[in-house]
Amino acid sequence: MTPQGLTSVEAALAHILADITPLEGTEVLPLARLRGRVLAADAIAAIDVPPADNSSMDGYALRHADLEAGQRDFAISQRIAAGAVGTMLAPGTAARIFTGAEVPPGADCVVIQENCSVADGVVTVLQPVVPGDNIRRRGQDIAVGSAIVAAGTRLGAAHAGLLAAVGMARATVFARLRVAILSTGDELVEPGATAGPGQIYNSNRYLLTGMLEELGCELIDGGLVADTPEATRACLRQAAEQADVVITTGGVSVGDEDHVKAAVEELGTLGLWKLAIKPGKPLAYGRILGKPFFGLPGNPSSVFVTFHVVTRPYLQRMQGIAGDVMARELVVAADFERPRPDKRQEYLRARLVSGGEGARVALYPNQSSGMLTSVAWADCLVVVPPGTTVARGDPVRAMLI
Repeated sequence: MTPQGLTSVEAALAHILADITPLEGTEVLPLARLRGRVLAADAIAAIDVPPADNSSMDGYALRHADLEAGQRDFAISQRIAAGAVGTMLAPGTAARIFTGAEVPPGADCVVIQENCSVADGVVTVLQPVVPGDNIRRRGQDIAVGSAIVAAGTRLGAAHAGLLAAVGMARATVFARLRVAILSTGDELVEPGATAGPGQIYNSNRYLLTGMLEELGCELIDGGLVADTPEATRACLRQAAEQADVVITTGGVSVGDEDHVKAAVEELGTLGLWKLAIKPGKPLAYGRILGKPFFGLPGNPSSVFVTFHVVTRPYLQRMQGIAGDVMARELVVAADFERPRPDKRQEYLRARLVSGGEGARVALYPNQSSGMLTSVAWADCLVVVPPGTTVARGDPVRAMLI
């Protein structure tokens, strides 16, 4: 059951993912600059790969019909290295061939060199072969006209290799998503400065910056916002004018110095702001000057959890990612106990561990929302639904981060 007045995580995700307007801008980039970008149109192969039948081994190319006729000794009529092209293979002869070289016309099998003996320019076949042995057929990897990478794919090293294999020197990708981040709270100071009484260092700024850069976003850093309604409104307006998405940390609760919620409502709309999630209940979503807005909590672990659970899928879909944008999950055995159920859905900082009985998941000892050490330690989040207890050995969902 979802506590009264709170929105479930599932309902919140459904709401915001239905409210996305994908980016329309594109650009054409060379292969060397494609990594991490999202492909805007299917990449279609203009050639076959391999472009011709070629040998998968060092050996000798033959006509299988000669072997069927009982011939075992073949005069070596030509030598074909990778990059060279042979001539029509004369009946009763063999071509010395190397890995990757095109099979000469007339040949239909390759005998590996370990199954042959050679003397005085004659190769003797010692083991039987069948037609097609050790030949990689034209187009067996990629056929001309096929879509080798689908639109909406975030490109990695393997994708760049595929594009290069068919001779594509560049590709069309979606424009980078511009994300503005703002930090709120007069208690914050930048690392390197001296923190005075009541002040803390602004870790959220760098945590959020890193997570956005990992997604390939173009970052617009709005810095620290003073805790006044006027400063909050001005900074949010400027961020919305410059960016595609605006994200703040802190200031979305109901305290006297939490001005973000009111400023968003003045500049736009606020459609969601309390989630049945732990950590991270005070999370806001809306629009400022028509631009999507996420108001994340102030505690570091809450920033991390709510970003991965709610904001990251939204940003990926907005970037043009097709298919499932939710984090990959595993079902593993709990190496912990959680005897007291919570009314909210919990996301516990955890780490996968191996053992004699298979994969298990262990919790960081302190699950407080202010524990940034738990975030650095964890490699997954254990999802515990509302009203659920966990006994050691129970199957639990582990969301990989």
